[in-house]
Amino acid sequence: MSKKSNNAKLLYNKVSTILLKEWDPIGIQNIPEAQDEYNDYISPICELVISGKSEHEIFNYLWWIETEHMGLSGGEQHTKIVAKKLAALAETL
Repeated sequence: MSKKSNNAKLLYNKVSTILLKEWDPIGIQNIPEAQDEYNDYISPICELVISGKSEHEIFNYLWWIETEHMGLSGGEQHTKIVAKKLAALAETL
């Protein structure tokens, strides 16, 4: 496996973990059969991180998912913290 594909896999896994264990707007992290609930969002977020998008841009994407796509009221401060963690992953690439 090339270093680039290994880094991509590591980033994918880190984003997946953050979404499930830290973001988790619908509270499914402890439901085994729902562990793939956020998988559709991982690749787009990885693309944002790889392309160096800002914390604010990542927040906007997460916020859209929470409030528009999922129809939740959203937790703005919590989502900002998660966006900051996701944006910081760019430093590990």
